[in-house]
Amino acid sequence: MMKTMYSKIEKLKSKKLIEKLFLEGQSISAYPLRLVYMKTVFNDGSEQKTGVSVSKRSFKSAVDRNRIKRLLREAFRLHKAIYFNNITTQYAFMILYIGKEKPSFENVSIKMKKLFGMFLEKVSENKTV
Repeated sequence: MMKTMYSKIEKLKSKKLIEKLFLEGQSISAYPLRLVYMKTVFNDGSEQKTGVSVSKRSFKSAVDRNRIKRLLREAFRLHKAIYFNNITTQYAFMILYIGKEKPSFENVSIKMKKLFGMFLEKVSENKTV
């Protein structure tokens, strides 16, 4: 069973990998969230690395951006075990908040589940093709 932690090795920090993710990755959206993902290989034993991002253009205040990022990380932490338990492929994820209003945790949580569901559908489609 995957732990419901968001540990240091699960955080996406590599600038090169983030650039590559935005250039070559695929994306799916469940407004106000967008997930950019890409198959990759990590040498540190983590199954996936995830980053969160909130646009400075939409939220001028750092306080607001940081709060939304905390909500995204928490929703990810709570739901990742359910969705990523059976995935053996390594992925890099970037979860973007593309809405214009400040979200509630419930909203973020519901959309995160929807996003992960869509991601699993997409990934399983690609395996069968």
